[in-house]
Amino acid sequence: MSKKTGVPNIKYTVSDQTALDEIKTLWEGLNRLMGERSPNFKEHFAAMTWEKRRSDLLKQAAGGQMRVDIAIDAQTNVAVGYLVSSVSSEKLGTVESIFISEKYRSLGIGVSLMNKALAWMDENGAAEKVVEATVGNERVYGFYGRFGFLPRKTLLIQVKNA
Repeated sequence: MSKKTGVPNIKYTVSDQTALDEIKTLWEGLNRLMGERSPNFKEHFAAMTWEKRRSDLLKQAAGGQMRVDIAIDAQTNVAVGYLVSSVSSEKLGTVESIFISEKYRSLGIGVSLMNKALAWMDENGAAEKVVEATVGNERVYGFYGRFGFLPRKTLLIQVKNA
């Protein structure tokens, strides 16, 4: 922690899809949180495993480029946040996943991760950038709005009863 402010000293690493396993525990925290917040798709999040999500992300990386930014508490050397982003061959930039551990929220870590990812997307020719937000997690709209993201449409999904 910084002696002056009491704010943890955060270091950032950047890699590609080869670093995905480093975010497994954080992603599992995100998945639990989305399961708690989702009013309609709790079963989806309960059934989602890291292996499935990792496979989906690797498929995404195969069709373009992927970046994995990880925020690490320098004192404990523990990962406290991450952002996975991609740029497709069609030049669509996507914030695939972002999560900051609860204790580390509101410290500017998410802003730093977003700025790094968005700059990388620009450097790699992203013509358009998107991010998805789960229904029940609308509180993130304000955060994403700071970067110029605005809600454009709502996707409705019919789930067949088993």
